[in-house]
Amino acid sequence: MSSSTTTTTATGARTEEAAALIGGARERIDALDDRIIGLVQERMAVSAVIQEARITSGGRRVNLSRETAVLGHYRDALGKPGTALAMTLLELCRGRV
Repeated sequence: MSSSTTTTTATGARTEEAAALIGGARERIDALDDRIIGLVQERMAVSAVIQEARITSGGRRVNLSRETAVLGHYRDALGKPGTALAMTLLELCRGRV
């Protein structure tokens, strides 16, 4: 199998030009995913600080009105799938019960 066949097979492209474009775009997506993961981890750490302060002061670990605002923000920015994304982020950021 030639390298051009391997490249187009790996990308699903039918031409070398499209395979090159797809390969470059996938590298960019991988870099963006790494940044997103880093931001999610940073959000989790900040959320843990907030939760600790709230609990230490006698409050509850979760603030439902704040979570509702976050859900609305993501829904407004990204539509219905944004709500699902926000729910996942909130779940990650609640920490271990």
